[in-house]
Amino acid sequence: MNPLRGVARQASRAVARPLTVSSPPSSGPVTAFAHPTTSTSPSSIRRIHPQPPRKAHSAAVRQDADSTNPAMSFPCLDAQEAKTASLSTRSMQSGPEPSYTTGHHERFHCDEALVLDWGGVLPEFDIAYETWGTLNADKSNAILLHTGLSASSHARSTPTNPKKGWWERFIGPGAPLDTDKYYIICTNVLGGCYGSTGPSSIDPSDGKRYATRFPILTIDDMVRAQFRLLDALGIHKLHASVGASMGGMQSLAAGVLFPDRVGRVVSISGCARSHPYSIAMRHTQRQVLMMDPKWARGFYYDSVPPHFGMKLAREIATVTYRSGPEWEKRFGRKRADPSKPPALCPDFLIETYLDHAGEKFSLDYDANSLLYVSKAMDLFDLGHSHQLAAQKRREETAKKLARGRLDPSESSCGLTLPEKPYEEQPSAAASVTPMNGPATSDAADSGEFSTSGPPQDLIRGMAPLKDHPVLVMGVASDILFPAWQQREIAETLRAAGNTKVQHVELGMDVSLFGHDTFLLDLENIGGPVGKFLG
Repeated sequence: MNPLRGVARQASRAVARPLTVSSPPSSGPVTAFAHPTTSTSPSSIRRIHPQPPRKAHSAAVRQDADSTNPAMSFPCLDAQEAKTASLSTRSMQSGPEPSYTTGHHERFHCDEALVLDWGGVLPEFDIAYETWGTLNADKSNAILLHTGLSASSHARSTPTNPKKGWWERFIGPGAPLDTDKYYIICTNVLGGCYGSTGPSSIDPSDGKRYATRFPILTIDDMVRAQFRLLDALGIHKLHASVGASMGGMQSLAAGVLFPDRVGRVVSISGCARSHPYSIAMRHTQRQVLMMDPKWARGFYYDSVPPHFGMKLAREIATVTYRSGPEWEKRFGRKRADPSKPPALCPDFLIETYLDHAGEKFSLDYDANSLLYVSKAMDLFDLGHSHQLAAQKRREETAKKLARGRLDPSESSCGLTLPEKPYEEQPSAAASVTPMNGPATSDAADSGEFSTSGPPQDLIRGMAPLKDHPVLVMGVASDILFPAWQQREIAETLRAAGNTKVQHVELGMDVSLFGHDTFLLDLENIGGPVGKFLG
């Protein structure tokens, strides 16, 4: 007898045998999936129940008894389920939501309402901040340091908070941001969760968390809140505005919004307007997070936070923070344990790295803050028409607020998905900005495409910086904010008449660290910054 035929007969009998998976009554709601070629009678429905890891494994073992191959184990899912269980049993005295803090910081409280770009209003707000160095007598040596998306105000260690900061080596005596010369101020952005007012904060109108009642923010809104802090500190003009990544956006915005109050501008791995690729990556992260059932449309603060979604969102983000060539050298195709069979859970070293990065972040940052702050990045655009439209909305809101006729529903989201799916536009292919070539226009005033240089609307929007010394830095290995976007900044400023623009681009031969280069390369990032600041 052919042994393969016997195996095939056994497999056929196993497939034909009805499948029944039992579950304890307390295992939660039942979701039924009917096979497309069968009826939906009870005997033909496979019922899938969420189960504790050990019982789920037992069910798999029972199925193995008649199967040709054993069921796989999923330690990655077991670990996530165990985390959910541990969060569910936390003391309700403090609540399951973790305390997002990096230690001691200063707090600025503003009682004056902040009118936002998209019609929202914050009747009051807090800004968390930390400082290093000494403010001189005429308060002219202050540098405002802007953070990336998920960073706190803790850029460097302090006597009251000795934990190393996210830019530890770049700040201090003799460092690029020299505390012997300058007074460095770093804030947690509005919308964040490290002490500044954000979705996890209490809404003073009813004493409950804002959650997704928090208004939509822009980068410009964040900068205006920072300048309220500067007003309180009595600082009329900054020596410099410095930032990288989202901080690079804020740094440019500070100069555009308050040109008379900013001396120099440093923008590292940033952009003058968000482009489709980075918007797409952040959209994907938000979608993954919002699809976590525990997100609960933002109202999860009295329950288990959406740590599954946060972990996966961070893994996607981490892919954009580094570069393929670096990972090729660092991980190659190595597996964590070559002696074991391949698995569907993290198996290759690169997978275990991403898994660790996502796991570490999943409870270190508020999920709603990630949604709001990343959306603010998407909305960023220093174009003149964009700024005028935002100014008009703020003025209309301010008038209504003064008359006491502000209707919160007017700034609520009325977005609906389009009835028809996206269709390729005939002119789309002709308006693509070259990824590795000079920055080009995608929208001239007439609406026609032009390859003669940056868009005129962007040139007018950045004209307030035409007399400022500006340092623009980019990294060739950066896929999140490609180097052509920094070239666009420099070219736009020059087209606006700025003759004091310095543009530095680190090639692949200098750095393979991608977008994260600004966090890691003290010599090639910190060196030019220190020299530029003087």
